[in-house]
Amino acid sequence: MKFTLDARTLDGGEQVVAVILDTSRLGRIDPASLTTGTFTVHAKATSPIPLAPGDQIFSEYDLDRPVTRARLDRHGDIVLDLSYAEGQLGGGTLGYIASKGRNVQLDLVYTITQNKPIAVRHGAYTIKKFVQGRLSNPEVDAFGYRTSGSGMKYRLYSPGGHGRRPLVVWLHGGGEGASLPDNYYDNETTLRANRGALGFATPEAQRIFGGAYVVAPQSTSFWLQDGDRFAPQIAEIVRDLARRYPIDRRRIHVVGCSNGGYMSLKMTTVYPDLFAASVPICGVVTSLTPGGPPMITDAELRAIDTPTWLVASLDDDTVPPQANTVHADDLIPGSRVSLYDHVVWNGHQFPGHWSWIYVARNDPRIDGTHIWQWMSHRRS
Repeated sequence: MKFTLDARTLDGGEQVVAVILDTSRLGRIDPASLTTGTFTVHAKATSPIPLAPGDQIFSEYDLDRPVTRARLDRHGDIVLDLSYAEGQLGGGTLGYIASKGRNVQLDLVYTITQNKPIAVRHGAYTIKKFVQGRLSNPEVDAFGYRTSGSGMKYRLYSPGGHGRRPLVVWLHGGGEGASLPDNYYDNETTLRANRGALGFATPEAQRIFGGAYVVAPQSTSFWLQDGDRFAPQIAEIVRDLARRYPIDRRRIHVVGCSNGGYMSLKMTTVYPDLFAASVPICGVVTSLTPGGPPMITDAELRAIDTPTWLVASLDDDTVPPQANTVHADDLIPGSRVSLYDHVVWNGHQFPGHWSWIYVARNDPRIDGTHIWQWMSHRRS
């Protein structure tokens, strides 16, 4: 019996939220024979690449996943809903390798055990064998796989309908780039680590933007490591998409977090006429090392004329907001800024660095105008 892992990208990252058993071919199943104890679900998650001695990977696990509900879906398949929550260990699909500062997609092995027979039309039935199938996340799967001419991987969401549409460019944080020299370059973590890109593909965002393409390029290392080289590679993707799809070249927006916040600012310094709006979230502008040169100079910040809305949380202890976001806001002509005290969503407090959660939920607001609506009205 084949089964699918059903995943959902929460604000804090993707988790497996259910297991779906392909039981429709068995005929009608009596739902009364399904309880939370009918099946046991065990999950093991391990690193996809070898770890150096003493290295740490966060979020590996080997445990039972509590079944909160057993039910039938409209196809007649058995769905085992699993316990999950923000910050809960045991459901995540990504692991963070400390020495590399990278998220990787964990190797997931789920073991299903049937503890009681299920009632079918011709009596009781026990499944003899379970075979794990694919990881399914409808929001992630809606983004197609692409590779640019320069070899940079990216994911693309295409809206339905007709007419010229805006394009939102999402630039991920440092943890979602490639992990070199391990040759780990997955085109996955950019959509599974947070809702940054996914937020712009939601029905709400699509309604506000009137349908928008969303592209999420993946760095081959860190954006911060080599912004001058990456900028033309990102621009190549944008221009190629604008040639191949009905994209309104006056409505191309760039949004990025942390490393990507730096890169969104970098793109507007290198390509001042390309973007209608820029949203740098907890972006880096000062030196990465004490006393070193700035990542983006004061002169470059003063010269930015792309409409810019910066976002950060004041308790960010990864990218200090005063020296980066606040400093950039002081220098960029006409910029807007949203500064939060903490990052809290649906009652859960996240690390202060994770202020991209607010942009992914269209929360920043100035004078009654939310950030997505502000973006949607900008033209280059």
